[in-house]
Amino acid sequence: MRLTNKLIENVVTKVAGEDVLPLIKALKNKKNVSEFKLAETIDEEVNTTRNMLYRLYDVNLVSFVRKKDKKKGWYIYYWTFDRKNVKHLILNLKKKRLEKLQDRLEREKSNKFYTCKSKCIRLDFDQAMDFEFKCPECGELAEQEDNSEEIQKIKTEIKEIKDDLKKAKR
Repeated sequence: MRLTNKLIENVVTKVAGEDVLPLIKALKNKKNVSEFKLAETIDEEVNTTRNMLYRLYDVNLVSFVRKKDKKKGWYIYYWTFDRKNVKHLILNLKKKRLEKLQDRLEREKSNKFYTCKSKCIRLDFDQAMDFEFKCPECGELAEQEDNSEEIQKIKTEIKEIKDDLKKAKR
């Protein structure tokens, strides 16, 4: 898997939020950049910048070195973007997505679902029984839904993710 800037940005947005992208751009290809310099570069408050850095640190995308300021006695943190951890993060996200899809596939296969013509809400059999097969939103009659297309979509996505994970192991 080749790490492109777009792929890195997509992963960072997914795990830490879109507001972190300017920080990633400021940190890329640099080592040990002080949080004050980063805040100045991205034109944000130091506290806001720290919050972003902590979100990235929580998913192992940045690391830091702590040094003591000799004049004030405070610690200053110097941050580095860990590009190599992006691949691990992508694989972990794919594995989590795969688990969720497998659970959803099992649920889709083992249940019957009901919707009204307007598709206001989707109910499983027990919920439909509770509402006497009437939509709780619009009051229309809820009919059994054919979820074979949905099952096929899920199976296709599961296969794609499994193929991606196999390629990554090589």
